[in-house]
Amino acid sequence: MNSDSKPLTLTESISYTFRRMLRSIPVAAITGTLVAVFLWSLDKVTDIRLHHAWLLYLLPFAGIAIHLLYKAWGKESESGNNLIIDEIHRPDKGVPPRMAPLILVSTVITHLFGGSAGREGTAVQIGGSMAQWIGNRLKVPADEIHMILICGIAAGFGAVFGTPFAGAVFAVEVLAIGTTSYRKILPPLFAAVLADYVCSTWGIHHTVYPIRKAIGGQNLYLCAMALLMGAASGLCGTLFARIAHHVKHLSHRFIPGPAWLIPFCGGIIIVLLSLLLHTSDYLGLGVYPQHPGGVSVVNAFKEGGAGGFSWWWKMLFTAITLGTGFKGGEVTPLFFIGATLGNTIATLAGVPVDLFAGLGFIAVFAGATNTPVACTIMGIELFGPEYALYYTLACFAAYYCSGHKGIYTAQRIHKHKYGKRIA
Repeated sequence: MNSDSKPLTLTESISYTFRRMLRSIPVAAITGTLVAVFLWSLDKVTDIRLHHAWLLYLLPFAGIAIHLLYKAWGKESESGNNLIIDEIHRPDKGVPPRMAPLILVSTVITHLFGGSAGREGTAVQIGGSMAQWIGNRLKVPADEIHMILICGIAAGFGAVFGTPFAGAVFAVEVLAIGTTSYRKILPPLFAAVLADYVCSTWGIHHTVYPIRKAIGGQNLYLCAMALLMGAASGLCGTLFARIAHHVKHLSHRFIPGPAWLIPFCGGIIIVLLSLLLHTSDYLGLGVYPQHPGGVSVVNAFKEGGAGGFSWWWKMLFTAITLGTGFKGGEVTPLFFIGATLGNTIATLAGVPVDLFAGLGFIAVFAGATNTPVACTIMGIELFGPEYALYYTLACFAAYYCSGHKGIYTAQRIHKHKYGKRIA
């Protein structure tokens, strides 16, 4: 029987929580350090790629290298974040320690050669695999291992984005739709705060996304537009999830020959798309512009900082990259997709561009992961609390409009979003 289901006295509850927090200290320290190494590495390889544009033409061969890397050592690590979520729900073989170096190295390779991917998935896998390894070293009981894995997710998420509160809530909210146990929140919050502190201590600085326009009081028109922005973001989030899943399914079905041919073909498609569009804006992370005036997350917060279909092209580049076997996260590309979509809608509707870029930034993520509370908190941590009402409206509208299938296939459906309980 899971220890979380046993009724505890106040003294037992305090002792139990304190013990979990102590266990999370080494998880946070190691995860924060590895995430710092990972973010530093991403900065370096991105700079190298920007100075050597020809590296993009080697992307197909980088895909083969990643495939061979996982074929030799990956095994169950190939499942990534879904493996961690599955292990939390139903512990089986555990999360292998080799997941951390594998995902770190393969994500760096993806970015060095121009693949469109993110960093959250990598950080979460680092946190989850290190949590499992530490749990095994500390001989954590089998019925408590799920909690240390949740702390690992929170530590990785909090450190990679500099949003520890959002990271802790995300770690418990992402597990299932329709039920979230907030009584588990203190240990992962402690882990996320500590991991973020450790990461920052290593000299890592996170991107600032300022929303500068002052809006006096509560504006009913902006509230209505925030709901519309959220609905569009939810549809966009579920579209991304579906395209990514379909790319993976179709590539395995229609690309004949050895398995390494799938990432090889995926790399060729990315190269061809970049050449056809005459831009490198949709390669890599996309947080900062690759040339003055280029499309990026940061520039999406400025008027004229995104083309009308920038969100679509980033979605396609990322779905092809990840769907054909390259490694990295989905969340930073989702930020790009949401921010550029928000910029486009704001320009058409005559509302503040920076505010709606911020709303799209968090709302597409909320729709794609079914985590509206975590994303609302992320908005407060990244953009400030002044517009918390608009964040909430956008994130929950995205959540309700995104259906029940997101980017994490291991996410359980406990209760239907619209009231029907799932058996």
